[in-house]
Amino acid sequence: MGLAARLVRLIEADGPITVETFMRLCLHDPEHGYYATRPRLGAEGDFITAPLLSQMFGELIGLWAVDTWTRLGQPAPFRLVELGPGDGTLMSDLMRAARVVPSFRASADLWLVETSAPLRERQRERLAVHGPRWAGALTEVPDGAPTILIANELLDCLPARQFVRTETGWAERRIGQGAQGALAFGLAPAPSGFAPPPGLEDAPPGSIVEVSPAQEALGAAIGARIAADGGAALLIDYGRERPELGDTLQALQTHRKVDVLATAGEADLTVHADFPAVAAAARAAGAATTVIARQGDFLRTLGLELRAAALAKARPDQAEILGRQAHRLTAPDEMGTLFKVLCVHPPGLDVAGFA
Repeated sequence: MGLAARLVRLIEADGPITVETFMRLCLHDPEHGYYATRPRLGAEGDFITAPLLSQMFGELIGLWAVDTWTRLGQPAPFRLVELGPGDGTLMSDLMRAARVVPSFRASADLWLVETSAPLRERQRERLAVHGPRWAGALTEVPDGAPTILIANELLDCLPARQFVRTETGWAERRIGQGAQGALAFGLAPAPSGFAPPPGLEDAPPGSIVEVSPAQEALGAAIGARIAADGGAALLIDYGRERPELGDTLQALQTHRKVDVLATAGEADLTVHADFPAVAAAARAAGAATTVIARQGDFLRTLGLELRAAALAKARPDQAEILGRQAHRLTAPDEMGTLFKVLCVHPPGLDVAGFA
């Protein structure tokens, strides 16, 4: 029995499910979830991330990590943590760039937080030389030492709930069965006490707001760890820099948007990262946060153009490709504006990239 059939059986037994439950099962169900069984990254897969577009991305993140470690006083040991490491490309590029300061790599206790067994195997092949250890959640990574944490395109795959403003108030969007027995969207009364994000209280009828308890919980967990042990966490994802209306739930197969309800467990499901809510949760846990920067501004501030020029000088035959990669990472009509960057840090610590 495939996941779609199992979802129908679940709905028949218990009634329509929330979008949050649907996303969690489609992505992480042990038998049929997308990440649990068939994640496909890269140009030949379902989606591509910045580290797979260009080595420059991971290299600059690596130098950011070294610089941050230096500003922290070069603690030894420290936890170097990546959440959702994909196929290990970002961490591989990060570690290569970090060779400029050998003591950074010698002091790093490397942890990869990954729930996908297929992706763990790819990470193991790529990063074995660095002696990584794996955890299924951030809470499984030992505390008691400063943490430098990287999470690129992780927030967007944490499930969200969707609420619709009707003529009589707010309702929750749920997934049940349509007229022909297929999965279909519907509405149910919003839970008692539900309130939309600040500033969206007067949304007109038909408006949709998304709330992600999972994203907020991760923000709180990161904030609590940084507040207790020190360090810094860099979060990069596509998403919003202020509370906004809109349905951002999408399914991707072979780099194309497909029907969310017709591809259960067979496509990557995402929603926009809610950076304001994540930052607020981190601050409530005792940490401080930077402004929410745009990826293009952040990478240019770190020196992307200088790095591209240096690589092009060393390999003139690759200059055109490097130029296209830099454009893709920073241009407003590519990843430069849609993707945002946030740093969670201890109060009083300045970090690079957000001036």
